[in-house]
Amino acid sequence: MRSLMRRVLLDTRYTLVGFPTALIGFVLMIAGFAAGVGTTVVWIGLPLLAGTLLVARGFADAERGWLSDVLKRPPVRPRYKPAPPGAGRFRRLVNPLTSGQSWLDLLHGVINLPFAIVAFALTVVFWAIPIAGLAWPIYGIFLMQIPGGMELPELLGIGDGSYLVNVVFYVALGLFFTLLLPFVVRGAALLRAGLGRALLTGVAELQERIDDLAEGRAAAVSAEANALRKLERDIHDGPQQRLVSLAMELSRAQRQLAKDPEAAQATIKSAITATRETLDELRALSRGIAPPILSDRGLAPALAALAGRCTVPVDLDVQTTERYQAAVENAIYFVCAETLTNVAKHSRATVCTIQLVRVGGVLMLTIGDDGVGGAHVAKGHGLAGLADRLRAVDGELTVQSPDGGPTVIVAEVPCA
Repeated sequence: MRSLMRRVLLDTRYTLVGFPTALIGFVLMIAGFAAGVGTTVVWIGLPLLAGTLLVARGFADAERGWLSDVLKRPPVRPRYKPAPPGAGRFRRLVNPLTSGQSWLDLLHGVINLPFAIVAFALTVVFWAIPIAGLAWPIYGIFLMQIPGGMELPELLGIGDGSYLVNVVFYVALGLFFTLLLPFVVRGAALLRAGLGRALLTGVAELQERIDDLAEGRAAAVSAEANALRKLERDIHDGPQQRLVSLAMELSRAQRQLAKDPEAAQATIKSAITATRETLDELRALSRGIAPPILSDRGLAPALAALAGRCTVPVDLDVQTTERYQAAVENAIYFVCAETLTNVAKHSRATVCTIQLVRVGGVLMLTIGDDGVGGAHVAKGHGLAGLADRLRAVDGELTVQSPDGGPTVIVAEVPCA
């Protein structure tokens, strides 16, 4: 109830304050635009138009602040085109004329007035009727004493015009409009806010989306480059060294065959053991490239395999068995794999929990442990790469890991 009341009051403030603001802005912008266009031939019109666009920008900024309350979105301010470096005074003065968003601000200031009038009228009517109806028992006594007066129920042919009939009618009317009030006021606010969002923040939101996609692409490239460097380092430090050692062992066995067959047999046996160890290490590395179980059977079996290999006891709860896009499944898998590796190496935890659940159009992976904490996504740490990998699929990584623990890591990936 408190949330509903707060929403109604915010929408009411938006529509009531918006009408006089829209009226003042309309007058200033029409007058400034007309004066600027009319005097353009003598050059003074250009500074007048630029000044009008700056006024429109001020009204647009105020509208954007109100939109954040109505639409429950953070305020988005577009990027206005700055003057070129080294531009002269006149060029800087008329610079607003070169920005497309400035003209959208002016257009909004002109056509916003009818929307503001409709929203204002609906809000006033649907506030006035409930207040007047519910308060009628107080002031209605005096109205009924006016000679020759007739109340609405009597005009409609309802009842005999007595005080009791009038009270029931007006209170019922007030209650009915009170129930409609939140929906009508909300609709009036959204009617005007829709225009504001389309003209004042639409381009900015599109630009932000483009920036997010560019950053996501850069993050994906960075994550893949880091993964390749890590894989190269692991191969160089592990299997490559083992293979060099294996080649030396086989060469020694070859030399020993003629002189000391028993020693050669022992050397070959040692080489076979080294070969098996190298194969095991290569299999472990291949899981970080393309785990077959993930592509063949999906996330649930793949996460179960990760949990089974972890040295820390894992409580696994997978509440979805659907198949998702390969990019989504890979991102979730690698986040889980890297996180479990960090838990085993650094957390000193005694138990770890993994939960995979779909909430609407979002796939949510939650990993927790009772370790020492201290994990974060700052650059230079392992979790930073996971955050980059998730951003590549429009996902988000949240880490709560105070010193002393516990640690909770949540990965959210759109999957709709």
